[in-house]
Amino acid sequence: MKTVLVTGGTGFIGSHTSVELIQAGYEVIIIDSLVNSKILVLDRIQKITGIRPIFYQVDLRDEAKVIEVFKKHKIDAVIHFAGLKAVGESVEKPELYYDNNIGSSKVLLKVMKKFGIKNIVFSSSATVYGVPDHVPLYESDPIKKATNPYGQTKIEIEKLLQAEYQKDKSMNIVILRYFNPIGAHASGLMGEDPNDIPNNLMPYVTQVAIGKRPHLNIFGDDYKTPDGTGVRDYIHVVDLAKGHLASLKVIKDKLGLKIYNLGTGKGTSVLELVKAFEKVNGIKIPYVIGPRRDGDIDENYANCDKALKEINWKAKLTIEDCCRDAWKWQKDNPNGYE
Repeated sequence: MKTVLVTGGTGFIGSHTSVELIQAGYEVIIIDSLVNSKILVLDRIQKITGIRPIFYQVDLRDEAKVIEVFKKHKIDAVIHFAGLKAVGESVEKPELYYDNNIGSSKVLLKVMKKFGIKNIVFSSSATVYGVPDHVPLYESDPIKKATNPYGQTKIEIEKLLQAEYQKDKSMNIVILRYFNPIGAHASGLMGEDPNDIPNNLMPYVTQVAIGKRPHLNIFGDDYKTPDGTGVRDYIHVVDLAKGHLASLKVIKDKLGLKIYNLGTGKGTSVLELVKAFEKVNGIKIPYVIGPRRDGDIDENYANCDKALKEINWKAKLTIEDCCRDAWKWQKDNPNGYE
């Protein structure tokens, strides 16, 4: 297996995964609409790896253009990241999320089938577990109705993939349920670069640290958690990227359809993360407590024993590493990829 198509490959997780793939000797082809990312990411990937990935600016819903890409290359496997991902925005614009995320996945699967490509790793999310009855969460836990349309699109795409597998058992499908990716590449050359006001905690913290925003807004301090703020399983984006490489081994061994949680197995509250950032980087983060956000839950963290047992993957980087790397990225790139 040599050539991997990465959809959404200039995004936060896609770009870090592309680096890991290139460094492991894969040829990487990226498809991205650039609706949520910047073309400059390709320069940074090249700077880190010495190789510039092949790139096509294509909306995955455009079947004719996707077919053109597949015609030009002998693709062995697809890693599918492409999709809109802001929970809050998905509550405001559910139709946009269903059309974009589910529509693009349907086109991708149709084109893969046309070209006889059987191997796909899908970027799913812990949101498919809905409001958990217990933590940690296991892959065997039931899928519930998601608490927001973004999560619901992930459930629908998982169902699409499972239906494809039932129709064609020669497919090799890995569904990765991510918990909360944070951090940045240790070089400071790549990181999370939100277009507008950050929806995710870490880029908001780093923007406060660099003086772009006056304070952090913490949404709710009345959750059923030790300090009242929401608890999540924050995983370093480089650990997450390495989980995709580990998944390609399952595909190579033709193991059918597999689902893995990718997290650290440990919950960290919003306030704990803020304190860790302050301690590691020596910067005070002022914050204001506001009301809860729609669709947020008390706590969420993973059991990742299955990934360790079956694909020999385990998160190795700490919350402190995440805080250090995220701050280096922000400090070295105060305006992101500009």
